[in-house]
Amino acid sequence: MGQHWKKIWVGSAGNMVEWFDWFVYASFATYFAGAFFPAGNDTAKLMNTAGIFAVGFFMRPVGGWLLGRVGDRKGRKAALTMTVTLMSASAVLIAIAPTYAVAGYGGVAVLLVARLLQGLSVGGEYAASATYLTEASAPGRRGFASSFQYVSMTAGQILGLGLQIVLQHTLSSDELHSWGWRIPFIVGALGAAVIFYLRRNMLETEAYTEATAESTEESAAQAAERGTIRALMRHKREAFLVIALTMGGTVAYYTYTTYLTKYLSNSAGLPKQTATLVSFCALIVFACLQPLAGALSDRIGRRPLLITFAVGSTFLTVPIMTLLKHAGSFWPALGLSLLALVVVTGYTSINACVKAELFPTGIRSLGVALPYAIANALFGGTAEYVALWFKKGGIESGFYWYVAGCAAVSLVVYLTMRETRDIDLKRVGRAPGALPEAGAGKDAGKVPAS
Repeated sequence: MGQHWKKIWVGSAGNMVEWFDWFVYASFATYFAGAFFPAGNDTAKLMNTAGIFAVGFFMRPVGGWLLGRVGDRKGRKAALTMTVTLMSASAVLIAIAPTYAVAGYGGVAVLLVARLLQGLSVGGEYAASATYLTEASAPGRRGFASSFQYVSMTAGQILGLGLQIVLQHTLSSDELHSWGWRIPFIVGALGAAVIFYLRRNMLETEAYTEATAESTEESAAQAAERGTIRALMRHKREAFLVIALTMGGTVAYYTYTTYLTKYLSNSAGLPKQTATLVSFCALIVFACLQPLAGALSDRIGRRPLLITFAVGSTFLTVPIMTLLKHAGSFWPALGLSLLALVVVTGYTSINACVKAELFPTGIRSLGVALPYAIANALFGGTAEYVALWFKKGGIESGFYWYVAGCAAVSLVVYLTMRETRDIDLKRVGRAPGALPEAGAGKDAGKVPAS
């Protein structure tokens, strides 16, 4: 048990720093948007920074392919070490990027390169982390263990927002807009250096180690296909399933985490400090809910939680977002934000293990990485930009329906997909058909009793 927790801790700690760097870009965008673009409409500036934010998502499929391949061929440890290296480099670039007043659009170019590196990093980080945490967990505890991926992701956001609150109370608004926004990126780069050291000494998962040992008995051709697109194409159904089940969840997640602070400030009219505090408090509760929901999925299955999320997001998004716009003060905004995040927990707490449970070990990292990154590029990364586009067009409520519609599509998938809770990670995909048919035999694909 001690070794399992050590693996979970190291994987989660690295994930936290990765997502701290990823999300401070979004949470501090209201302060540095004017530094890289000429004077103009505030919403237009935010759209420009949101556009660069979205570009990072479009690099995620490349990162998913590249680092997913590394994870399947060289090990989960190698992929996780590479992701944190890329993230550290991107944080340094943003911290030293010149402003528009100094270098014109040269600063935007540096910002763009940094976001491309972040996209590569996070594109591989999600899959490597999801695979590592799922494989490192004890049988029957995968939902609980993998839930720490979103605990760590949310912890990264909480740290970013916490730092923002501290800076808001120690620096003036002018100082934050001129140079204070660089501080979190410096902190992120230093944190990434620490995690790099930890990951250099982390333990590989047993599932990967055993699969690597067994691969010595494979033909050279079979071994060469580990982590390749050709091997992934043998699991087209599972790859499509990852895209479809991610669609609604990623849009809802980024709406109520990354975009929430801007929405409360730019649309609901709350002061920036109040909007930040709402997000900070809501995310603390959200992080605490993840292991509870993950443990529940180990008892009742993954599908009930996914279905609950999709039903709630489909029917509650429009009223929640409408009421948030007219919340007016801290407590109503916090209550509505918590309601939304409780609904989203049905997806976030278990989506990592569900995706990892779909694929055999030799293609698991790439199988999670590439389809998930494609879904995030199309839906998660563009959520904020789509929201601002609707706002600029004077039909902001259209975005609420967009989020609800994406959840409705995923609901259809959740209702028809197979349950994955009892899949044996070391056996999945060895027999014809990557997963046992629903109801096909009481013991089909189950983890052996320990």
